[in-house]
Amino acid sequence: MAKDTKDKNYKVIAENRRARYDYAIEDDLECGIMLEGSEVKSLRQGGSNIAESYAEVKDGELWLVNGYIAPYAQAKTFGHEERRRRKLLASKRELSRLWNASAREGYTIVPLVMYFNHRGMVKLKVGVGKGKKVHDKREAAAKRDWQRQKSRLLKEHG
Repeated sequence: MAKDTKDKNYKVIAENRRARYDYAIEDDLECGIMLEGSEVKSLRQGGSNIAESYAEVKDGELWLVNGYIAPYAQAKTFGHEERRRRKLLASKRELSRLWNASAREGYTIVPLVMYFNHRGMVKLKVGVGKGKKVHDKREAAAKRDWQRQKSRLLKEHG
């Protein structure tokens, strides 16, 4: 992802910052997303939120559920529903892997980031992970605090 940030068309639209805090993400996957014209124009203006959304495999297809895309003001009659289910585009192999992980192993498919790639296409990166317990979150916070304190000490005493 670091190499994509140099591209002039690369732009992050929405990011789910709590995903890595609430879930232990083990694997991620880049998916396309089927959108209407007014949705793409709204995303170019930056009106979206994927924080409360999730992805599910249903009837052999991958869907984004509860993702918010703000209404586009200029599309009066041909607008879109703000929180409709949107189909995600993934290969059959990836789809079966996601279905196995979510249905059998108890994993959750969580949207991590929505962005325009270098070609200007809207992409959604989804992660596959298990929900963290409260003690796991405390442990991660303590580890992060220790790393911060350690870097401060090294900077001061060099």
